[in-house]
Amino acid sequence: MTLPHTGRALADAAPVSYWLDRPERPDALPSLSGAHAADLLVVGGGYAGLWTALLAKEADPDRDVLLVDAGTCGWAASGRNGGFCAASLTHGLANGVERFPGEIGELERLGRENLDAIAATVAKYDIDCDFERTGELAVAVEPYQLDGLAADAELARRYGHDVRLLDRDEVRAEVTSPTYLGGMWDADRVALLDPAKLAWGLRRAALDLGVRVHEHTRVTGLARDGAALLARTSGGADAAPGSVRARQVVLATNAFPPLLRRLRSWVVPVYDYALMTEPLTAAQRDAIGWRHRQGLADTGNQFHYYRLTADNRILFGGYDAIYHYGNRVAPALEQREATFTTLASHFFTTFPQLADVRFSHRWGGVIDTCTRFCAFFGTAYEGRLAYAAGFTGLGVGATRFGARVTLDLLSGTDTPLTRLDLVRRKPLPFPPEPARSVGINLTRWSLARADARDGRRNLWLRTLDRLGLGFDS
Repeated sequence: MTLPHTGRALADAAPVSYWLDRPERPDALPSLSGAHAADLLVVGGGYAGLWTALLAKEADPDRDVLLVDAGTCGWAASGRNGGFCAASLTHGLANGVERFPGEIGELERLGRENLDAIAATVAKYDIDCDFERTGELAVAVEPYQLDGLAADAELARRYGHDVRLLDRDEVRAEVTSPTYLGGMWDADRVALLDPAKLAWGLRRAALDLGVRVHEHTRVTGLARDGAALLARTSGGADAAPGSVRARQVVLATNAFPPLLRRLRSWVVPVYDYALMTEPLTAAQRDAIGWRHRQGLADTGNQFHYYRLTADNRILFGGYDAIYHYGNRVAPALEQREATFTTLASHFFTTFPQLADVRFSHRWGGVIDTCTRFCAFFGTAYEGRLAYAAGFTGLGVGATRFGARVTLDLLSGTDTPLTRLDLVRRKPLPFPPEPARSVGINLTRWSLARADARDGRRNLWLRTLDRLGLGFDS
């Protein structure tokens, strides 16, 4: 049901990511033109590419690192997400236990170390990205979800995590919503941050260390060139085509059309959407509580994620995950009125005491997902190129780990990271079109139906569970 004030609340929302729509956004760097050479070429200026360039330069200051991006650093998923920086490398502990039972303890340890290292980097380079180690509160909004929360809490404690189950009164004492029936507060595995400011801060840190960065530079092709790889580029309207001859290459393009054909069967791009409110007044803050500023998510198959910003706005996103036939990616798909209306209605159902709040921004963006819902890795061109993809919405944290893996893979040596099953195994592929689109949309319909039927999974979802092949919002 659409609430009557939903349209009014959305009327003046700017169709752009709140994070990117601010004066702090740095000026673009020049496009690349002419012929260049580098020890390491990084393709993509989101988190995955920025972490790769930064870590490579930290490890070897003499390494000549060049990074290019088709837009500007952080303009895509890295500047459009919810700012949840999670320790999990496997899209949640339960998914990791199911897919990597023999090494999930090690992956959890590595994930916690990775989150600590992100916090240390933010401090080391004085990156002003509003980093808050608040944890995350998962809430049950249907009675059947309470058993799932209890099972999640038991599993988390088994691996040494600091979690606390909350009953209805306790969870509403944390955040006041008539929809909450219970909750689980995970205190140590999620930080919140300003995602665009993190990207801009990593860019600045990389530049300060000597990384060469060229924006508005699209790589149009890769080919062998003796003992190196040659990347052909096209720049902006005023830039001539260029090239980079690099001894090694890291692909960090994630959801965008890959330069390696093999990646097309493993990755699908899906669109995720979010709203941002205007800043809350003191009275509005008092009406919802939320004194501990946790990140929040409900526990349906089609779930919402939401959090407070530094200036006390509420970001409210998720629920819909939209796939377009043929892996289509286009700027026009970043706005979807039906989804914004649905999100606004759900927001006011969650917080009816905020009925007079208006939204300042509405936006969408594309994320990369794969059938195991967490990143996979590999090499090509006789080990001269490495890639990481398939982060499925948890890239704010996991991309740093992915950067470490790709650099280890390029080293050609046996390391604790390259020995991981997570790194050595690939996800099951998605089928080609039209079966891909039919399967994904049937799965989305089935997930919505399960949410409406107390979580009961139909034959299609049970079959996907057995095959280890699926789709998640």
